[in-house]
Amino acid sequence: MTEQHEALPSTSLHRKEQTKPKLLVLIGPTAVGKTQLSLDIAKAYNCEIISGDSMQVYRGMDIGTAKIMLEERQGIVHHLIDIREPEEPYSSADFQEECRRLIADITARGKIPFIVGGTGLYIESVCYAYEFAENGSDPEFRLAMEQFADEHGAEALHAKLVEVDPASAERLHPNDRRRIIRALEIFRLTGERMSEQLSRQSKTSPYELCIIGLEMDRQRLYDRINRRIDLMMEQGLEEEARGILARGIPSDAVSLQGLGYKEFIPYFAGQCTLEEAVETLKRDTRRFAKRQLSWFRHMKDIDWVDAELNLYNKMAAVHGIIAGKFLLSLEYISNQSFSTGVTANE
Repeated sequence: MTEQHEALPSTSLHRKEQTKPKLLVLIGPTAVGKTQLSLDIAKAYNCEIISGDSMQVYRGMDIGTAKIMLEERQGIVHHLIDIREPEEPYSSADFQEECRRLIADITARGKIPFIVGGTGLYIESVCYAYEFAENGSDPEFRLAMEQFADEHGAEALHAKLVEVDPASAERLHPNDRRRIIRALEIFRLTGERMSEQLSRQSKTSPYELCIIGLEMDRQRLYDRINRRIDLMMEQGLEEEARGILARGIPSDAVSLQGLGYKEFIPYFAGQCTLEEAVETLKRDTRRFAKRQLSWFRHMKDIDWVDAELNLYNKMAAVHGIIAGKFLLSLEYISNQSFSTGVTANE
């Protein structure tokens, strides 16, 4: 997956005059190490970070979304965190609209906007200015599908989508009832698959784009996921999930489509043990990471970096990619310092 990069540009102090605003992006599957690297990159390039995680917009959902807390941000401004209550809806169109405003504002203040996250559709919709079509709605059909899911289960509903739109079914978790029903609804109303609509979207960016992807051996990534969830449990995930679910949020709410909360419902209802609920969360998170990687494989313009490199080599690779994409000089890069002050021997 790792790409070979061309030689860096000359050490000229002059930068190519651009007509498009710069947009820096860091993507990768859950638990791969985006958060810490993003802080180092943001410091080196005078960035403000825009969270590209669809669940971190919700207040009170901190541990389960691996949200970076205020005291951990090292003075870097972060946007689109804690902007909704869990009962409120939030969509890729909302994210796109917010990002357009933020990118213009951050750029106007002389900084580089920097999207960091793993929600593929959200991030791609911004990078390539997707147009979200109004396909209408069929409330009776939605209700029928809700009732079908209640009676036959999430897997049976997901199987319906596999029949008509296998590409969307591969991208959506069986528990993501709201989005599965919307994909079925689009097919019913238009006769066209949602995946086909996405495939026609423009791949021309309104930005001077630099997308960096973090990759890691699959089994080591899965081990990191398991360890992260163990740490979340130590930090109080069970209690956080209990509090969120006690609010009576509808099961099809956007906030409950993410991982870390609904997996505890059977445990709280006495239908399984805590250990079984945690194992389900680990399994579903590993599957989610696999779907993230599948989405990213279909994206273009990504330069991949090995997440298992030491910090010095990882940052050197990142600097090389950014220099090549944004045509920054080597002198500009050499004047930047790593936030941890590591040396090549570490």
